[in-house]
Amino acid sequence: MIGVGAFGRNHARVYHQLAQEGEAVRLVGVVDADLERADVVAREFGCRAFGSIEQLVTTHSEVQAASLAVPTVQHFAVARQLMEAGIDVLIEKPVAASLAEADELGQMAQRLQRVVQVGHLERFNPAVRATLPLVTRPMFFEVHRLSVFTPRALDVDVVLDLMIHDLDVVLALAKSPVTEIRAVGLPILSGKVDIANVRLEFASGCVANFTASRVSTEQVRKLRFFQPGQYISLDYSRQDVLVFSVGKGDTGQTRSPNPQIGMTKPPVVAEEPLRAEIRAFLDSVRQRTTPVVSLEDGRRALDLALHIVAAIRDHGSKVNLAGLQAK
Repeated sequence: MIGVGAFGRNHARVYHQLAQEGEAVRLVGVVDADLERADVVAREFGCRAFGSIEQLVTTHSEVQAASLAVPTVQHFAVARQLMEAGIDVLIEKPVAASLAEADELGQMAQRLQRVVQVGHLERFNPAVRATLPLVTRPMFFEVHRLSVFTPRALDVDVVLDLMIHDLDVVLALAKSPVTEIRAVGLPILSGKVDIANVRLEFASGCVANFTASRVSTEQVRKLRFFQPGQYISLDYSRQDVLVFSVGKGDTGQTRSPNPQIGMTKPPVVAEEPLRAEIRAFLDSVRQRTTPVVSLEDGRRALDLALHIVAAIRDHGSKVNLAGLQAK
């Protein structure tokens, strides 16, 4: 495990739990520039602490895979170092700080025959997994991801911090290229954009509205979409799905307020998303298969997020947002 801040520690926890449950995996070490923090996590999960990747691979040349949860600006350099050492990597989102870095990682992974999975966690949310078989032709998405302010991930805009989760999910569901972007965003408590609203149009005719905030007074993580004859509501936090179907009548599972609209609740297989993500990564490493969330998927989400950031910047310039804020 490379980087054992709050989220990196959770990766280490899951690897340790899987090993205890008999999964064919062993957590050999954690790496962090803060060796004291690494020591604490290592003692908690029964492995060794290292201050650098060089120390890790010198001591444990048998390492085959690593999770990477360092700041985004370090993703490229750390992933390159791991891949060159013959190690497959799970890179937390966003995959890199720029498209050029993402492209170079892709070329490197291909040349070195390394497995690279990108940590878009919501793809492994049980509610998202239960929704995938229900998708026919989505035409309108409404997505909200609101969080209270915390002093983390402030090196990137809220688009790359929070909204990118939903961009990845909607891209996977819509399966159509984006043709138009309209976006507005504001910095509130940090030097970056803390709240943003985005409207996307796709070549299929689908439209998607996104709102992301890290300065909210409440936690909200919901995705809703309409397709012919159906409305589907997904709650990431509760990990449940509701399906409203026209002309199906009430199924008896739940009571619909309109007798012409059937309301059902598809079965959801409960599992911690991070655990599902790591298990999928380990399967890809063992079988040498393309991960569920591939490097190309990560690049696609990053590309869209960066275009949205640029659109927010352009909108701010047009309305002289900096001047208005200065007043």
